[in-house]
Amino acid sequence: MCVTRTRSLCIRALAALAVVAVSATAWPGPAHARPRAVTVQTLHFDAGGGCDIVGDLYTPSSATRSTPASAILTTNGFAGSKDDLTGSALMFAKRGYVVLAYSGLGFGGSGCRVTLDTPSIDGRAASKLISYLGGSSGIAYRDQSHRAPAAPVRNVRLDDRGSDGRHHAYDPRVGMVGGSYGGQIQFATASVDPRLDTIVPMATWNDLSYSVFPNSVGQTRGVTTATPGAAKINWGMTFAAGGIVSGVTDPAVTPDRLTGCPNFPREVCDGVVEGITSGVPEPRVVDRLRAGSVARYLDRVRIPTLLIQGQNDTLFNLNESLATYRGLRANGVPTGLIWYSGGHSGPAAPGDFDEKRPDPARQYVARRQIEWIDHYLAGSPGSTGPTFAYFRDWVSYRGDAAPAYATSAEVDLDSTVTYPFVDRTAHFTTPPFGLPTTGDSPDGLKLITAPSHDVPGTFARWDSAPLRGSTDVVGAPTVKLRLRTNVRPFVPVADRLVVFVRIQDVAPSGQVTTVGDQVAPTRIADPTRPATITVPAFVHRFDRGHRIRVLVSGGSTNYRGGSVPAPVTITAGAQQTLTLPIR
Repeated sequence: MCVTRTRSLCIRALAALAVVAVSATAWPGPAHARPRAVTVQTLHFDAGGGCDIVGDLYTPSSATRSTPASAILTTNGFAGSKDDLTGSALMFAKRGYVVLAYSGLGFGGSGCRVTLDTPSIDGRAASKLISYLGGSSGIAYRDQSHRAPAAPVRNVRLDDRGSDGRHHAYDPRVGMVGGSYGGQIQFATASVDPRLDTIVPMATWNDLSYSVFPNSVGQTRGVTTATPGAAKINWGMTFAAGGIVSGVTDPAVTPDRLTGCPNFPREVCDGVVEGITSGVPEPRVVDRLRAGSVARYLDRVRIPTLLIQGQNDTLFNLNESLATYRGLRANGVPTGLIWYSGGHSGPAAPGDFDEKRPDPARQYVARRQIEWIDHYLAGSPGSTGPTFAYFRDWVSYRGDAAPAYATSAEVDLDSTVTYPFVDRTAHFTTPPFGLPTTGDSPDGLKLITAPSHDVPGTFARWDSAPLRGSTDVVGAPTVKLRLRTNVRPFVPVADRLVVFVRIQDVAPSGQVTTVGDQVAPTRIADPTRPATITVPAFVHRFDRGHRIRVLVSGGSTNYRGGSVPAPVTITAGAQQTLTLPIR
């Protein structure tokens, strides 16, 4: 699913798969889950507009015309291909599901430009593949030129009605799985096609404008803000490079996509340039990013959804999953949430999830995926698991990661602890031209060399007293600050004050850790008023004797800071607080 391999751009050489038999090994499970032999066939699909999609159809031996099976549709993460999905596809196919794994538009041999998972393009393309799984002809071909039609599918179970309660032609019993870019496409498809029955999006975004230009103040809904924050320089350049390289890798596939902004809509290239130069995108860039975001069309997603989000992820942080979860639940959609140990910033812990070799007998997240899909597609009477589960890295275990998970019937609890943390007045100055001033670990491609420590004079920090007992934080902290600066209120967005807030764990030895490597970029419209900053959520135990540190800086390795240097004063007072959600 290209969740943990984004740093290497997730690019894989294309392998022409012939129809082959795949042997299976046994794992515990219900009777319908006994492993099957699986055949794999590579097909090409007409997505319309001269766009070819390449995909692999995995067919278990048990799926026949007389004994039809439910189906799974899945596609790759950004800059990946269908070949990245082999492990997941085989896991479901051996369990008896017909699986269609395809390379998303612009990647892995599929044509057309990358359009950021927009419902009107990527969602409609996936909808055509659902029609194919439902038995429609004239969609699948054995060749790229679309001259040799493939036989229509006749071994997939059909539904009488879609999620809208109406009858639809070629309506298979089908769900979608996948991560990152392959996670957002599930929302896009669900928003345009009521034939889709359930989805399991992993490590994906709620609002791509927040993911790329996050602002930790002024959320109008979920993570969406009225004003963009600070550009994620390293991640932005990583993904721009990945998309371009994917286009160059297959130049014969719709060659015109390499003109202009290579393999992307024009707004993407403009957004990268604006992010580097000013840190602030034009409104049309923000609109393009939001067009491919579930935050814009969340009310059109009405099917059961299991959200899986990574705790080790500085690209799509946990706050994005909270925004999607809360929105779906408010709309009455059956929704579960798992915060697992991996993500775009690092691999999952042993026994949690392995995207290359998912194993529901030995991996907690793989098993939860199976339980959800079995319930909503195969009609399994078994449980879909707890509403909320989160991984605790301070819990020791062997083998399966299940003992490291805590569960809850509710995501949001009222249990918090608040610390007044500014016991002295502090002064610092933000740097010019958005320069980095901190030693954060670089995200994505390591194109920027950061200093080993925060540059003196560019930050302020405060520590709590040593903790008398351990404190377990699960959720998004909030920091209330009152700043004084010479930056006038409501100046043009690019000239506004930008600061970065980090929560750190200070051990008795003096070792300092930025929790989850998470940073809260904050672009302040009116410095004369208190600012409430929502820090990216994390799961972390502050041990007994450790101190909790709040650090406010004027620059960051991974973000493009403010354009104009500015003096900042934070005055001591009880109104400056840190609030932590605890369990």
